[in-house]
Parts: sequence; C-alpha cells; structure tokens
Amino acid sequence: MNYVYILLCGDGSLYTGWTNNLEKRFKDHCNSKGAKYTRGRGPLKIVYFETFEDKVDAMKREYAIKKLRREEKDNLIKNFKEHVDID
Repeated sequence: MNYVYILLCGDGSLYTGWTNNLEKRFKDHCNSKGAKYTRGRGPLKIVYFETFEDKVDAMKREYAIKKLRREEKDNLIKNFKEHVDID
C-alpha cells in the first residue's frame, strides 16, 4: 500500500509527502530522520492521508497536492477530519 499524507508542523505549516509505510515514515519525521523540512518543526501531526495501490499514482497525487494553495489544502484536511476519526 502507498500513502500520500499531510503533516501539520508545530509552526502551523503543512508538509506533504508519500510513502509505502505511513507509520514508519511518521516516526522518521518525528525523530528528525524524515525530510529536512520537518526537522525542528515539531511537534508533528498527521492531518490527512490517502491510500493507493500503485506507487506512481501516489506520487502523482503528492505532486498535485503540493501545487494546491493553502486554502485548498485546509479544505482537504477539514473534509477528511469530518469522515475519518483522527486527532
């Protein structure tokens, strides 16, 4: 399984990425072993994710989300939280 995810950083910024192991990748981010962008921006929180069977589809979706304006990303997150029980 492949995932596209959005993290909320401690400074209020958002980080979008993809992985084939969401739990491990999140731990990597939290332990400063993930992307340079998330280092020193904790605490981090997963606020959105999508699943894909195909890696290429996940990478395309990551690219599309990264091109969205902040308001559009916030709407994705809001709608996601209304349908999935995450905190």
